[in-house]
Amino acid sequence: MNAFEYILAKQIEWAKNQDIDLIGSKGGRGRKVYTSALEENLFQPLNPFTREELVAGDGSELNGGDKRPAKIQALHSSSALAINLFDYWRNFPDISIIVSACKLARPSSIFGTIQFEQKFPIDKRFKFAPNLDVVLSPENHKSIKAYAIESKFTEPYSSRGHGGIDKKYLDNSAIWDNLSAIKLLAQKICPDDMEFTYLHAGQLIKHILGLSRKFGHGNYRLLYLWYDTVGAAGGKHQREIEQFSKIALSDGVKFHSITYQQLIINIAKYREQHGKYVKYLTQRYL
Repeated sequence: MNAFEYILAKQIEWAKNQDIDLIGSKGGRGRKVYTSALEENLFQPLNPFTREELVAGDGSELNGGDKRPAKIQALHSSSALAINLFDYWRNFPDISIIVSACKLARPSSIFGTIQFEQKFPIDKRFKFAPNLDVVLSPENHKSIKAYAIESKFTEPYSSRGHGGIDKKYLDNSAIWDNLSAIKLLAQKICPDDMEFTYLHAGQLIKHILGLSRKFGHGNYRLLYLWYDTVGAAGGKHQREIEQFSKIALSDGVKFHSITYQQLIINIAKYREQHGKYVKYLTQRYL
């Protein structure tokens, strides 16, 4: 069983254990890996602000109808996974537990906001800006303006693959200030990425360019939050992350990575205060 099928099988069994009836990508047709109602795929109802942000994003996550479920209703939706982890914390002004669980800061009081599908334009000449899955904005940090998170579930292991980076980014020299090593990598994966099998390096590079323009070099932390799996795929994915991390860190970019499994284990330490939330995450994703 390959990595994608392994993760999907675990999610299907979780749904069966919850007595959730699954439907196909076209309702009565297609593989039955979608919940018939959005709420069945989420720990709690969507925060109204989260819903607005998803609607404004470019992923069309909530677009569905009578004959076709929304993408976020897929058991293997990375958007649903990120929401199940982070939307809960929009109810708390102190976001220190989730920030420290991500290993982005030491445990201490961190007051701030959480947002989804945030866009950080790289250059006004580019029509689209990359969407970051989650952004934690601390209000009381002297230098870090944002903890930005790119979330991956099954995407790295799917058969679709990923592209490199378009030449138009390399033709714009102004956007590469302080990013010489990352620019060299961008040149290697332009226009096709033959360097990485599982890591979408081009996407991460675009996030770095957008974040640098918005907050300034070194004033943000970028977290690659990924779902690990058994076998060779998970190991190679991790090695590719380490390869990218060395390049980013050499340019002074505060790049981090952690698996969803490790994040959930870190959160589970707070079971006494957040029992239902911890129980849901550990039963579904560990």
